[in-house]
Amino acid sequence: MKDYSKIGEISEMYDMSRDSLMCYEKLGIIEPTREDNGYRLYSVSDIWRLNLIKELKSLGFSFKMIKEYLENRDLKSTNKLLNDGITLLDDQILKLLKQKENMRKRMESIEKTTKNSNLNNIELVYLKRRKGLVLNGKIKRDEDFDLLIQKLQKDHGNKFGIFGNNNVGSIFDMNSLENGITTDYESVFCLLKDDAEEYNIVFEEGYYVTLTYSGDYTNNKEHIQHIFDFIEENKLIITGNPMEIYKIDIHETENKDEFITEIQIPIKC
Repeated sequence: MKDYSKIGEISEMYDMSRDSLMCYEKLGIIEPTREDNGYRLYSVSDIWRLNLIKELKSLGFSFKMIKEYLENRDLKSTNKLLNDGITLLDDQILKLLKQKENMRKRMESIEKTTKNSNLNNIELVYLKRRKGLVLNGKIKRDEDFDLLIQKLQKDHGNKFGIFGNNNVGSIFDMNSLENGITTDYESVFCLLKDDAEEYNIVFEEGYYVTLTYSGDYTNNKEHIQHIFDFIEENKLIITGNPMEIYKIDIHETENKDEFITEIQIPIKC
């Protein structure tokens, strides 16, 4: 076996790019020598290090951990590295289990929503106190909503998702509603779990007139008018801005006939 190998040979042998090898060199993990013409030469010592690096990387160790281990290798440090690796894997498993549970809940949410047989019917319901995150901003187009909800996510460290989330919605602009305009909104929001510690809005408990409908939510005018007629006929008093909650929307399907939206209006009996 020859004493040195060139970077091209090492790159092919380990299925590593030249850039990766030079990155290892920059990090001080390997230290190839140089020929007079500047070409890198990798020694037997570099090769066993690369063997070890490749295996440790496959086990999920960071470059920092690998470098520290290579600088001080004995049985004690090997046992410590493996123990740290087990801890890392336990953390990753826990994270994956949480992601799996999150996906399961989103599937259940979509299934429950699609099985709702009480579409297009007005209901008077008592809702408990709900915490949420809200961001004010004029909304006249779908693009405005998407930009605001993205900003709301970013402002709060991506504490909620959109895909499969049936607790995201918009609050209507009341002045526009009074003028018969049902496509203007003043803010976006996301409802949170009861035990959420970070929130900036509370939807107080009380009675709400609700209606859930399917189809394009730009067709909400007739549904809102239907609710207003119900409120007037029953001599109810509106106590806050109406809101829409997008149970299923463009994030889950491109078919607008499959959209499901719930309108909620807080009232006083």
